[in-house]
Amino acid sequence: MDVELVLRSTRVITPQGTRAASVTVSGGKIAAVLAHDADVPAGARIEDLGDDVLLPGIVDTHVHVNDPGRTEWEGFWTATRAAAAGGITTLVDMPLNSLPPTTTVDNLRTKQDVARTKAHIDVGFWGGALPDNVGDLKPLHDAGVYGFKCFLSPSGVDEFPHLDQDRLATSMAEIAGFGGLLIVHAEDPHELDAAPHKSGPKYTDYLDTRPRVSEDVAIEGLIGLAKRLGARVHVLHLSSSNALPLIAAAKREGVKLTVETCPHYLTLTAEEVPDGASEFKCCPPIREAANQDLLWDALDDGTIDCIVTDHSPSTADLKTDDFATAWGGISGLQLSLPAIWTEARKRGHSLEDVVRWMSTRTSELVGLDQKGAIEAGRDADFAVLAPDETFTVDPAELQHRNRVTAYAGKTLSGVVKSTWLRGERILHGGEFSEPAGRLLERKN
Repeated sequence: MDVELVLRSTRVITPQGTRAASVTVSGGKIAAVLAHDADVPAGARIEDLGDDVLLPGIVDTHVHVNDPGRTEWEGFWTATRAAAAGGITTLVDMPLNSLPPTTTVDNLRTKQDVARTKAHIDVGFWGGALPDNVGDLKPLHDAGVYGFKCFLSPSGVDEFPHLDQDRLATSMAEIAGFGGLLIVHAEDPHELDAAPHKSGPKYTDYLDTRPRVSEDVAIEGLIGLAKRLGARVHVLHLSSSNALPLIAAAKREGVKLTVETCPHYLTLTAEEVPDGASEFKCCPPIREAANQDLLWDALDDGTIDCIVTDHSPSTADLKTDDFATAWGGISGLQLSLPAIWTEARKRGHSLEDVVRWMSTRTSELVGLDQKGAIEAGRDADFAVLAPDETFTVDPAELQHRNRVTAYAGKTLSGVVKSTWLRGERILHGGEFSEPAGRLLERKN
């Protein structure tokens, strides 16, 4: 095949480790990973990255784009630009907070039509499991969604109601029957109802309203049901370290269970949240530093599989100083890679670990075997990172639509110098190319 491009770096992260290499690209695919000083094929363009790190593009499987319907909150144009600025080359869009939600094939097509001309990176879609759409699940699966999201407690939007235990069992059995994946917001509604009902600006009061036990009870029930039905399930945005022994035991028993956590749980702590600062509000909540340490341990030993953003933006006016009524969501697309790298290196982890958690394992979760690694045959999706350079987060420089961030003023390590999609540079020096993303569908 004719090689069109060679990317050369002294530090290329491959499945075999980090090495000096020249990566050749042909037809949007990685053709080969060669020695650093390999001859450049005739006619090929070479980009010498020096000592900047070449890593596979980040794959974020938990993003709320909210388009169409709540595009004043976010949108495919702005979300995918923010993603590209953060080294993310693929995202999978959540089925709720858009209007309509992705709960029927017609609604999926509506969303795809909106995304098609706006996506700067590749975009796939989750479907949604609601109390009344069991008959829509197999058609959505056949239409290419990567799995189905459900809530076990109220979602925060009326058009996406949660599943009670009977409907959870019905939906899980249906999805297991065709080999699909159920992804679950696991907080038990009865434990939430029993928790103190507090309002106001104090974060400690808000934390009391979303206790760890709500996650623990929900996850315990989910594991039991998945074991009984032989279903494949994925726990979304784990924040409670108390649930880790349950998860580890289930995995040892062979339950088909995977688990994610998020940058905000790994880099921010309850102790640092100022009163009234609802840019830190999310559900489940950011917990204490001791809890965070245990989440990192679980990433290290494989109990937690991957890291995703759960990018969940809103308009700034919904981030009031009352934690009870403020919108619960953190916008993290552009900052997820540097935020995780900043904390990971402090804890003795490598960029190889970060790639495994944020690209390889997220790709494996949804079956994107063409993403997630720098090796021959994969898509030529890359991020170029200067890992030792630092920057201070200025909300004015963020690309997502509403520039509210819990990271404002923080100094982070890791500057994304450029982002590449199928061998084409889509971000360089702060400048973006025209949208070149494709809409992805799950392979049968």
